[in-house]
Amino acid sequence: MPHTIVTNICEGVADCVNACPVACIHEGPGKNIKGTDWYWIDFDTCIDCGICLEVCPVEEAIVAEERPELQKTPE
Repeated sequence: MPHTIVTNICEGVADCVNACPVACIHEGPGKNIKGTDWYWIDFDTCIDCGICLEVCPVEEAIVAEERPELQKTPE
């Protein structure tokens, strides 16, 4: 099951982007409600390795399940 970046908790640190072995994490457009950059996970590409969870310094910014209602994606 893919992981999810919670759009409105993400602070745009981007450690996950460099750590992801399949390059499934992408920058979102604009800012989230916190006024920070944010990233999103392509569910179709994610291999559920959990590396993003390990490297993210922002508590609860990534959840270990597919939760599209928590993650905004570019439209």
